[in-house]
Amino acid sequence: MTPDQLLAAPETVLPTLRGAVAGLPSYVPGRPSAGADIAALASNESHYDPLPAATAAVAEAAGRMNRYPDMAAVELRERLARHLGVTAGEVAVGPGSVGVLQQIITGLCDAGDEVVFAWRSFEAYPILVELAGARPVRIPLDDAEGHDLDAMAAAVTARTKVILLCTPNNPTGVPISHARLEAFLQTVRSDILVVIDEAYVEYADAGSGPDSLALYRRYPNVCILRTFSKAYGLAGLRVGYAVAAPAIAEGLRRTALPFAVSALAQKAAVASLDAGEEMEARVAAVKQERARMAAQLAAQGWKLQPSQANFLWIRADSRLLAVLVDAFDSAGILVRAYQGDGVRITVADPASNDRVLRLLEAHTA
Repeated sequence: MTPDQLLAAPETVLPTLRGAVAGLPSYVPGRPSAGADIAALASNESHYDPLPAATAAVAEAAGRMNRYPDMAAVELRERLARHLGVTAGEVAVGPGSVGVLQQIITGLCDAGDEVVFAWRSFEAYPILVELAGARPVRIPLDDAEGHDLDAMAAAVTARTKVILLCTPNNPTGVPISHARLEAFLQTVRSDILVVIDEAYVEYADAGSGPDSLALYRRYPNVCILRTFSKAYGLAGLRVGYAVAAPAIAEGLRRTALPFAVSALAQKAAVASLDAGEEMEARVAAVKQERARMAAQLAAQGWKLQPSQANFLWIRADSRLLAVLVDAFDSAGILVRAYQGDGVRITVADPASNDRVLRLLEAHTA
């Protein structure tokens, strides 16, 4: 082709992304560890190795990985039903709680519908809402870094389809009390799905947050969302679940990506539930470390809200945040910074936690 022919050739028009996709912010994961001297405290993963029973279940299931998994996840759903005191028809599973949440948003929201949630909260909320063509309604946290339920109730409109409540909240660690949440539910229309996102519920002290199952039994528009990624240590396998009214749960199963939860993940989740006492012992150790760190940071002069998750939250303006991020990076400690808001630090093993304490003592607020 001659230069003149090239100039005359029509411009190639490539496929274009939907506007909602092109404008989406990217989800920012915690940075992975890059060496033995790096403390990976950015992703809220369990610092423990997988539960031995889960590892054994995966090894046994690996010999059949040439076969598709059970798309209905019957064994896992029945085991969860026994664990929670519900029926298997009230349980839906997906690739992590964020996968189930995508099924929820997809199943309930049409273009222009609204989803109300606190902000700052789980970073995937606005991404999933906008991807569905719905409108995210962000309600600022209150002065105690928790949900402002009065403001959230006031933000409900005729277009509201879903309300997301993260307790304990990610990234601040602040729970919603049972009494406050029940009072809130009494004000919400019954045709709005209220999702209680409890990714960190295993780390919460008894009575600090809501009895979500009791609320679900009383308010059928409640949906409980949980995961095996945190306390159970299955972040790399991706399995989470929802408890919802049977018609809602069935809809979530229909909106799921076929075979999204692998056979290895399903078997590991069942084995993890069977090893509940061992998981609880690990959680108790994390809670002990959380309390130790919080007490020492308070003594250093840091002002923290009590966390009920496996992380601590330090509110920091842009100047302080830049100083802290640079200090953590220089010390080989990976933490999760939220621009303009603060920094989240996963509670891990005592040695890693001591590194955090020493660094923050040198940068006392």
